[in-house]
Amino acid sequence: MKPLAVRGEADGATDAPPRQASTPQGRQGWPPLPRRARPDRTPSLLAIRTPIPRAARWTLTILSLAVPLLAWIALSASGVVSASFLPSPQAVLAAGVEMARSGELFGDLAATAQRVLLGFGLAVLVSVPLGIVMGTFRAGQALFEPVIALLRYLPASAFIPLLIIWLGLGEPSKVALLFVGTVFFNTLMTADVVRTVPRSLIDVSYTLGAYRNEVLRKVVVPHSLPGMIDAIRVNAAAAWNFVVVAELVNSTAGLGYRIVRAQRFLQTDRIFAVLIVIGVAGVAIDVALRLLRSRVGRWAT
Repeated sequence: MKPLAVRGEADGATDAPPRQASTPQGRQGWPPLPRRARPDRTPSLLAIRTPIPRAARWTLTILSLAVPLLAWIALSASGVVSASFLPSPQAVLAAGVEMARSGELFGDLAATAQRVLLGFGLAVLVSVPLGIVMGTFRAGQALFEPVIALLRYLPASAFIPLLIIWLGLGEPSKVALLFVGTVFFNTLMTADVVRTVPRSLIDVSYTLGAYRNEVLRKVVVPHSLPGMIDAIRVNAAAAWNFVVVAELVNSTAGLGYRIVRAQRFLQTDRIFAVLIVIGVAGVAIDVALRLLRSRVGRWAT
């Protein structure tokens, strides 16, 4: 007795349905794609990461400064806010010129800049090598990152009582506050920059016969240097914030000391003048670091 399938073949009949001609890729009967209008060209000012004309860039830069200044002039001239709380730009300029002529403004600026250079300079000297170690070696990351990640969440101002007890009321406690306030953040940011070095560059260096120290010195550090400078730029602003806090405690000179002294006599025009000086000094440092970055890392985008 033949199997059923064989018997069907012999009789010329099968249970399978007749085959149908398959369409190419099964797309027969699909509706046609809708025709879309060509999108309008995005203006250059709103295009993503597209250079803008030089004239437009300068116009926007001037507007970013002129609009707040005009709003300040209008608000002070309207009389809505008392001059004791919001002095006019003319009064602030006059107060600044008076402090500059007396020499106290330049003396305070020199004292504050010296504290920033010492405190933040020490933080850079410690954080950059430590960040390179953490970003390059997994053992360094496992050893240092947990404690640094914990310490960075502690507010630097909370260390002021301890620093006064340990170092006294003089300059060391103020410099130490700047160091504590910036070293942990700069370390972690440096480590993150070092981790962005492509692994392929390191592998190629080893393939070409480079030793570990050569890879670190000639590949990792040069590739990370522009990003390290950017991290220093960011944390330099934090250093100027902390120096004012440090100078609030038992200081005889400095921009923060001058602000506290003016506050006692309700001299808001002097307070605004000192704040403008701090802003100008910070922008000058930022521009200098930008120029340094453009020179040492012209290949970086």
